[in-house]
Amino acid sequence: MTTHPRPLLDGPRLVPASGRPARQLVVILHGYGADGADLIDIGRAWQGRLPDAAFIAPNAPELLPFEAFGGRQWFALSERSPAEYRIGAETAQPVLDRFLDAELEALSLDDSALALVGFSQGAMMTFQCGLRRRVAPSALVGFSGLLPGVDRLEGVNTQSPVLIVHGTDDDVVPCYNAEAAQKALESAGVAATLHELDGLGHGIDERGMVLGGRFLEKAFSNGS
Repeated sequence: MTTHPRPLLDGPRLVPASGRPARQLVVILHGYGADGADLIDIGRAWQGRLPDAAFIAPNAPELLPFEAFGGRQWFALSERSPAEYRIGAETAQPVLDRFLDAELEALSLDDSALALVGFSQGAMMTFQCGLRRRVAPSALVGFSGLLPGVDRLEGVNTQSPVLIVHGTDDDVVPCYNAEAAQKALESAGVAATLHELDGLGHGIDERGMVLGGRFLEKAFSNGS
């Protein structure tokens, strides 16, 4: 059996609602300044659709540099430039990859039973990591995020369907980033679906929750 170094990440978990061994793993990646507890309720909301899925919302590896604010980050943000997003996501990817390998091994699953879901900076990590796994995950879902290295997609997995959900009123990560991501992914041969939600700012609302849950249910069904 392959062994892995002890993963650096951990966070809130949900066992399958069915009470059976997990057949799928959904990993939910939080945004900048939050932690796993911020998003684990997404898993609770989706348990009805995905009764055999285990959910985990790992805490990002780094504390924010501003002690008074608390929270965590997948990588530091200062310039908020395309180069910073790309380099930061590339730097954080090995830690997340190692964590995913260990979690899948513990459940006796492979990437075909994996879905990555992310919000904001977590969506960046979902795309960065999910598109470059050795075996393509079953699905990738990004809320209110962007695609790091949007012009550097040579050799990415093209088998994972991607869902992009973004608010039209997002003033943190403007919606044009979602449109650019969909265009770049489709040009690279990735099936990418975009939903722009009228009136939504930087967040996830009930519309997005329904879209994400349905998307994962369909993706896992197609892979079974």
